[in-house]
Amino acid sequence: MKAVHASIEYLKNMGVKHVFGIPAGSVNAFFDGLYDVPEITPIVTKHEGAAGYMAAAYAKYINGLSVCIGSSGPGGTNLVTGAANAMREHLPVLFITGAVPVSTMGLNASQELDADPIFKTVTKYSVTVTDSKNLLDEVVKATTIAISGVPGPVHIAMPIDVQQGMIDAEIPDVVQKTVIAPDLKVIQQTAKELVERKSGYIFVGQGARNSVDLLVELAELLQWPMVVTPQAKGLMQNDHPLFAGVFGFAGTEKASALINDGEVNTLLIIGSSLGETATNNYNTNLTKNRYTVQLDFDASVFNRKYEIDLPVLGDINLSLMYLVEELKSLGLTRKTAEPVEKDMNFAGGEEYNTKNVLAKLQEFLPPSTRYTIDIGEFMAYVIHNMKVHEPHTFDINVHFGAMGSGIGSAIGSKLAEPERPVVAITGDGSFFMHGMEILAAKENNLPILFVVLNNARLGMVYHGHTLQYKRSHSTFEQQPINISAMAAAMEIPSFRVDSMDDLNEESIQKLASLNGPALLEVALVDNNIPPMGDRVKFLSSFNK
Repeated sequence: MKAVHASIEYLKNMGVKHVFGIPAGSVNAFFDGLYDVPEITPIVTKHEGAAGYMAAAYAKYINGLSVCIGSSGPGGTNLVTGAANAMREHLPVLFITGAVPVSTMGLNASQELDADPIFKTVTKYSVTVTDSKNLLDEVVKATTIAISGVPGPVHIAMPIDVQQGMIDAEIPDVVQKTVIAPDLKVIQQTAKELVERKSGYIFVGQGARNSVDLLVELAELLQWPMVVTPQAKGLMQNDHPLFAGVFGFAGTEKASALINDGEVNTLLIIGSSLGETATNNYNTNLTKNRYTVQLDFDASVFNRKYEIDLPVLGDINLSLMYLVEELKSLGLTRKTAEPVEKDMNFAGGEEYNTKNVLAKLQEFLPPSTRYTIDIGEFMAYVIHNMKVHEPHTFDINVHFGAMGSGIGSAIGSKLAEPERPVVAITGDGSFFMHGMEILAAKENNLPILFVVLNNARLGMVYHGHTLQYKRSHSTFEQQPINISAMAAAMEIPSFRVDSMDDLNEESIQKLASLNGPALLEVALVDNNIPPMGDRVKFLSSFNK
């Protein structure tokens, strides 16, 4: 059989059900092979960059491998941003790029690019395969690396002649993913320290996304408040008595006060790399005068910026499972907690502004709705003001911060969990980057509501410059474009909102209950400073 067909067969056996990307000459053999494998559906996107975001979200919500593909040359370079995003989020995505025939390498062939060294900087493993007999082995090796240990993206460049080469090979058994088992002695030491210190805070990052039930059990055993990072918003329900709010970029006041002024001397960090947005610009108060324990599957996060007294290396789910059992053996039992003080600023008002629009929107949509959030000034309102009714209901890419990623994430999320309602919240700036992916949603009959907050400017940039330099370039603004009319031209149901009166339950539920995508345009210029927390103070401090 052809080498590429053997590789596709192996991917099918791994459970791959979708391949995200764009067909082209250098990957035609791969796409041709998909004709004979109905278990795998190609999701043809409008831009390879968006395909990378779709694949990343899909991998996140199936908790497994996804596949993304692009042509040699420009297709490959368009995928690099998606690979960097997946690397930042520790998501196992196989990025495949085509390549020119081996015999023409170095001869200025059409769309020639040595993609291997480019992807090496943003993946766990990158290789160019130059012999057909090695292709299947490299697919097995790369996918094993992607799902094992610290998950992450990998890349294989497949020259077109290598794909089509004939090989005589059996399809190997699928390699199961391996996880890092924690040291039980370290778990025992951790439990002992936590019990003896009696009071503390639990600081939750997105690395704990597959362990929500264990997190809640841990908090109820310890009776410690839980604070989440912006990236982890959506893991903890607002009505849990021990949930204290969001700390970091656009965090809540009560959570910030807890970290900055709280008197407890223990901090238990679970699944956070303690980056800039998670720590409010590396706020030293986070660990100051506190015995700090950090659970993570990535050893590189320990002592990176903050001194960690007790690092616990291992798969977070396993570590939490063992830690919970150890705490129980020391006599701790779950009990109803006294509610911690938290912000209750979720109710909307009548003024036509971003905060109130988001509150009204959430009021009309099911509590299980997952909101995939793009980059823009609205993101601060989402983090600060929107309520978490159920776990896993927010997908916020504040880490890598790629504009347009929320649009692709909505599609990947919907394919991973078809029964969950999905709403993408984006802005006009992000929409103009990757908004054409609503056609991909239409072509695959995906009922996603795309909400576009259209202020005819780069809002986050406008507010940043206004705070930092007391002025803003007029070119950050643009002539208003009717985005709902654009959707209508693509025969996608749409509705435009120009006031709070336009935002009614009937119109929202009608758009959200279709058999395909719909677009809600909110035409709104909100000159209020977004609730960015200490970021506002940081930007305002310039030129003083």
